[in-house]
Amino acid sequence: MSEPMVPLNIAVLTVSDTRTEETDRSGQALVERLTNAGHTLAEKRIVPDDVYRIRAVVANWIAEADVQVVITTGGTGFTGRDSTPEAISVLLDKRIEGFGERFRQLSGEEIGSSTIQSRCLGGLANGTVVFCLPGSTGACRTGWDGILAEQLDSRHKPCNFANLVIPGRGQHG
Repeated sequence: MSEPMVPLNIAVLTVSDTRTEETDRSGQALVERLTNAGHTLAEKRIVPDDVYRIRAVVANWIAEADVQVVITTGGTGFTGRDSTPEAISVLLDKRIEGFGERFRQLSGEEIGSSTIQSRCLGGLANGTVVFCLPGSTGACRTGWDGILAEQLDSRHKPCNFANLVIPGRGQHG
């Protein structure tokens, strides 16, 4: 990797009815990982698990030219208020089917069959890559360390999502 990494502008959304900035360990884990990797935090927010509030925040971010990646944490399970997939899926132009598959594969090594309850997803919306992770800090670490760190690194070969969102590149790798 002799070429320099191109930093991305990444927005982080925590979906929770109970977390605050002080108690949001999952969102903070993502912020720490993305900034340690050399990326820029575009914005971080917390919203309640409400399909329309989630959708509004993410829709605004994907409409902004300076936000290249959106990562959400929380709301991907099966409880009554979990609604992140329903909020986000209608915004996506293309789904990244392999993201959820790979996440559950990695997660299964850590939490066994409970991983089937994860409805995490990824996709491309208006030239912005969107990834929805479960709300646990462990799941955020698994998603970042096992998938996103490489896929958001413009130097990763043979392909990555960074080069799809870097202005002027528009190619996989």
